[in-house]
Amino acid sequence: MNWNDLEAVWKHQELPAGACADVAMLKNAFESKRRQLAMALAVRDWAEASAGILVAAVYARIGWAIGRDAWPMVTAIIVILMVTVFFVRERIRSRRKRLGAHSPLLEKLNADIAELDHQRDLLLNLWRWYLGPITFAMAIFTLTLLRVAIIRLPPELWATLLQQPLIWALLIITGTGIGFLLWFAWVINRKAVQKRIEPRLEELRKLQRELIGSP
Repeated sequence: MNWNDLEAVWKHQELPAGACADVAMLKNAFESKRRQLAMALAVRDWAEASAGILVAAVYARIGWAIGRDAWPMVTAIIVILMVTVFFVRERIRSRRKRLGAHSPLLEKLNADIAELDHQRDLLLNLWRWYLGPITFAMAIFTLTLLRVAIIRLPPELWATLLQQPLIWALLIITGTGIGFLLWFAWVINRKAVQKRIEPRLEELRKLQRELIGSP
């Protein structure tokens, strides 16, 4: 699954000006940015859901080829599918709350603020619902392959492999690389909150105050 898809939702949009944005410009660009956000979130959710199904299918195919010794992979597949279901639920939730183009501006504005608040919470808790479960599934998958290899490979072959510096180097590089990707995904999504979501929320709340006549 592509850990960068979440941050990519905001990547190709102009950085919001925040509280100093011009109200007239905010009002003129509101509908366009509203559609862009809705489309970007839909693409993200369906892309991640599709990726989850693909990863689960690959895990299942490998597990089937290995046989009964690969039974722990069932847990990894279930976890991946749970993350997939989360994205599908996000699509259903978003469609149910989506207002039509002819709805009053203030209602659409309130809906966008609520949606961005929700997206901010998701990105700030990325480990809890996304990175953590995926890491757990990958760990189960990897440990299952290792367990099967220990069971099925001759002991003398294992002794030979463990004496090879290249094997240890590959393990260290792979582990470090995965750790870096997880850290990077966490960092870029927190930056998306700081640089894009929170300033956009400031813009929308400024426009909201203007519409309801609050100081």
